[in-house]
Amino acid sequence: MDSSSQPSRSPELSIVIPAFNEQGNLQELYSVLEPVLSECAVTWEIIFADDGSRDDTWHEVEQLHRRDDRVKGVRLSRNFGHQYALMAGLVQARGDAVISMDADLQHPPAMIPELIEQWRLGSKVVHTKRLDPQNISWFKKWSSNLFYAIFTHLSGVPMESGMADFRLLDRQVLDEILHFREEGLFLRGIVQWIGYERSTLTYQCQERFSGISKYTLRKMIKFAWTGITSFSVIPLRLGIYIGILTSILAFAEMAYAIFMRLFTNTVVPGWASGIAIVSFLFGILFILLGLIGEYIGRILVEVRRRPRYLVSERIE
Repeated sequence: MDSSSQPSRSPELSIVIPAFNEQGNLQELYSVLEPVLSECAVTWEIIFADDGSRDDTWHEVEQLHRRDDRVKGVRLSRNFGHQYALMAGLVQARGDAVISMDADLQHPPAMIPELIEQWRLGSKVVHTKRLDPQNISWFKKWSSNLFYAIFTHLSGVPMESGMADFRLLDRQVLDEILHFREEGLFLRGIVQWIGYERSTLTYQCQERFSGISKYTLRKMIKFAWTGITSFSVIPLRLGIYIGILTSILAFAEMAYAIFMRLFTNTVVPGWASGIAIVSFLFGILFILLGLIGEYIGRILVEVRRRPRYLVSERIE
């Protein structure tokens, strides 16, 4: 932040909050956010990005705007997904710094002053790292660690377990991110990839205030697959190594059969081993075709150049 360029103006802060069926959380979230933000030496706005909610989430946003015109909103025409709703909110943000967080109060608003302080000290990206509660399931913890390890290994973009979309972005960084037009948004990876001065704060994950998590196992798997395939083509390159390995196995079986035929009196039972090898090779082949098809599908989505999301209403 270059405070010398605009000495007479207080920094502006935007809080971007994607929400899907979160009507029970918005009033409470605002009541917690408002006093925290009022104590910070910034002017501020809160932007709710309604991801096509089927409940009264948008009605709650309208009520909050009538109560405080610093509350704004963008409503997507249908459910496009968390990352696209977050991007829609980021597009509307006008702050010198932008903080993104979830609507369920698991991201503690009390940390906002610490994020701002790190920004004032020169960090253009301030990450947060979640400290999981003791009662978190072993599967969720294990799967999260596994995903970040695989993502880091395949993409070459380092990402620690516990990273989430609770972060602060400087205006310069956000403007660069808004230039990205790719499909299959994975903002966590993009923010890691772009570089810039950064710092990381840890926080204790809170209990959800109301409702249930919208991230089902299916959505988490889809999210993980999108992240990996958006940043790495190594799954395609694995085909080369698997092809070499299976070719070696096939040639070894052929050499074994020829050796047994020429130098021993043992009858080679050909049909069983032959069927096994053919089945194995065809299984590998179909896996590789599926991977190629996935990437070709992504190419098709990219070249169609459809909008990543559609906005039905705005509150500014």
